[in-house]
Amino acid sequence: MSNYTKSTNFATKDTLPTGDSNKIVKGTEIDNEFNSISGAISSKADIASPTFTGTPAAPTASSGSSTTQIATTAFVTAALSAIYPVGSIYINAAVSTNPNTLLGFGTWTAFGAGKVLVGLDSSDALFDTLEETGGSKDSIVVSHTHTATVAETAHFHTTDGTNGSNKHAVRAGSDAIIDGSSGTSSPEDADYITGSKTGTASTGITVSNASTGSSGTNANVQPFIVVRMWKRTA
Repeated sequence: MSNYTKSTNFATKDTLPTGDSNKIVKGTEIDNEFNSISGAISSKADIASPTFTGTPAAPTASSGSSTTQIATTAFVTAALSAIYPVGSIYINAAVSTNPNTLLGFGTWTAFGAGKVLVGLDSSDALFDTLEETGGSKDSIVVSHTHTATVAETAHFHTTDGTNGSNKHAVRAGSDAIIDGSSGTSSPEDADYITGSKTGTASTGITVSNASTGSSGTNANVQPFIVVRMWKRTA
């Protein structure tokens, strides 16, 4: 774009005395001025919907401005930089291009490989420090207890012996000897009892949740989706 610069000083011509040939305005002078004006006008942008060429420049709006002032690339870069200050995390699920190339500012490094993000929780020792890490994707059996119910069944012991033609039985829980024929107690006959003890006994144990928990590589991994993450360091 060019600016119009007047070639002929018409005001000076007016001060010249009458009859001076230089006082006359010549057609070539008018033609030159017209061409200069026309050239300057044609190189200017229209007010309504102009189309610029080259590398036009404009005043940069102040940071945080929300007026109708033109937003230059400097304004846009400053605004994005304010949105992503140092320490910010940039996430992209499509491209691997470093954010410095995409956004035009900052130093960015890959961040959080193989990890998920958790919000800061000052009340929980696991999550009360920024960039604190922890956890395991391999399954660990959590400490737990098993319950068992023991049921004891009734049981008894028997002993058979002979004292002459009589049968005797030793009563469980008693040192008395019962005469099998007369039903009378005969402790003194104990020396005549021979034979062996026979009996039955059983104990039933029922265990609930006998096998609880699981173990294995990658058994603790939560549902996830993979993205690329960068952290702004400068």
